[in-house]
Amino acid sequence: MQVGTRGSSLAMVQTKNIITSLRDITNEEIGIKIIKTTGDKIKDSQLYNIDVKGIFTKELDRAVLDEEVDFAVHSLKDLPSELNDDLDILAVPCRESPKDALISPYKWDDLPDGAVFGTSSLRREAFCKYHQKNLDIQPIRGNIETRIRKVETGEYHATLMAEAGLKRLGLNEHIQQNFSLDYITPAAGQGALAVVARKDTKKRKLLEALTHKASYQEVMAEKKVLEELGVGCQWPLGVCARANGDALELQSILLSKEGELISKHNIKGSISQAESIGLEVAKRMMEDC
Repeated sequence: MQVGTRGSSLAMVQTKNIITSLRDITNEEIGIKIIKTTGDKIKDSQLYNIDVKGIFTKELDRAVLDEEVDFAVHSLKDLPSELNDDLDILAVPCRESPKDALISPYKWDDLPDGAVFGTSSLRREAFCKYHQKNLDIQPIRGNIETRIRKVETGEYHATLMAEAGLKRLGLNEHIQQNFSLDYITPAAGQGALAVVARKDTKKRKLLEALTHKASYQEVMAEKKVLEELGVGCQWPLGVCARANGDALELQSILLSKEGELISKHNIKGSISQAESIGLEVAKRMMEDC
């Protein structure tokens, strides 16, 4: 069995974690094929200025469709809102923290006026403006280790990253602080992984066994908001669902690029109705736009 993945240190750790879980339920040999994506090749542009759907997933999807690999492992927030008709998310393993984390020698409230803040995320940029931070926002690219190094060497005073990736790489010591889901609401699917395969794969039952049900329902609610709004990376949307037993709470906030509040909603309901909750939140947000 072959698994496709990007070649970054985070992608490799995430893929190896999936392989470890699979080895608990099968004796089948599992090989790794590293596939370079469009997003890996572009180093000098803000991600939201690149008009390419599935910038970090398209080449992996093609490898799965062409049966070069049996499945691919993605950071779920990288997936486009709509998959190819012949592909399916077969598993969402247990989710790591969806929160954003600050990498900086300063606490958030102590960042000096005009501090150079690095981000290639329109959402994070808009949240800085929403919270009226007087920062010099500049693009920053590179893998997690590269971005941390750019802060440590003083090229930037601060940046925000997904707490999940830092934890998976054992880089927790670089986290200055994390943020509540209400203060900086994360991107849909942040902290979650997706195992994507062909719909007709013979490995379906094996891969489906990796799913953590609560995590799956959370991200399905979030993806439904993204799918209905159709905003992708082009608008600053934060959306996060959290399961608690049989209940699920979904919060979503849409900002303008200037950091002005356009819409904010929070709905609670049954976890079994996750996608319906996402649909209702999206409906209310569209009425505000």
